[in-house]
Amino acid sequence: MTNTTKSIRNYFSTTHSLLYSYLISLPLLLAYEVLIFIAQPNSEQVVRISVDVWVKTLFSYIGQDVLSITLIFVALLGIYVLYSEREQLSSLKLRYFGGMIFESSVYAFILGLMLTVTVSNLLQMLQTSPIESLSMLQQFALSLGAGLYEELFFRVILVSALLYIFKRFFSNKYISFGSAIIFAALIFSLVHYIGVMGDPFTMGSFLFRFLFGLALNAIYIWRGFGVAAWTHAIYDIMVIIY
Repeated sequence: MTNTTKSIRNYFSTTHSLLYSYLISLPLLLAYEVLIFIAQPNSEQVVRISVDVWVKTLFSYIGQDVLSITLIFVALLGIYVLYSEREQLSSLKLRYFGGMIFESSVYAFILGLMLTVTVSNLLQMLQTSPIESLSMLQQFALSLGAGLYEELFFRVILVSALLYIFKRFFSNKYISFGSAIIFAALIFSLVHYIGVMGDPFTMGSFLFRFLFGLALNAIYIWRGFGVAAWTHAIYDIMVIIY
């Protein structure tokens, strides 16, 4: 085995850890909150990612300053992650974070190209969304928030929960994984049509988001939460720019 092959294998195995996923997700959280504040400082009804609203609504029952509670929760989670992964701290490689963002950019580009071409050819899809009426800064903030919060809920929580349930029904692990991935992708797609900022339902947009969800589920299982979150965020940013 060559040194290059060893380095690549070490990169993939190391960056799949909880430590790297947590650390590379922090910039998404901070940038999202800062941009939301800058873009909507005086708004009575601030536009946020739906999953973020769910989380902050839940935290509102604990106290009024939901942002502080969110940050405290993230800090406590960080303490747990750093303690449980403390053996990796001494060998933490900063260049790997750049590699993860580059890797996520590649996945985002490939997914955008493949899914857009596939669905457009099948259903002649023309995507429109209520967020197009928002400012560029607001859209950019929501892109980062989608990468963080939607991946946290639909990948980490939902896929894991469904996998736990299906393992109790199916003895074959491949059927369990496949069922969890498909159901999570269906729910991920359907949620985009709920609420005031929900999109109007079309078969094309539903199929696109379903396939996108399948791809993100696969990336999450193969590469972990951090890469999946950045892939989602970068893809959404690419859509805004192009």
